[in-house]
Amino acid sequence: MSTPLTWFKSSYSSDQGGQCLEVATGTGSDTVHVRDSKLTDGPTLAVSPATWADLTRWVAA
Repeated sequence: MSTPLTWFKSSYSSDQGGQCLEVATGTGSDTVHVRDSKLTDGPTLAVSPATWADLTRWVAA
């Protein structure tokens, strides 16, 4: 049995709608899970913490 993930919406998101991502870390923080905040039962993307860090650095640049 797997532990349910606790999802967090971006602090930049508002209650006005729009495009938002939610992020959760897996057990032991060995995986970062990403999903569309409007499709919580939809598909998720799972990446390593290093990949997530690279992505967030690239987006911030």
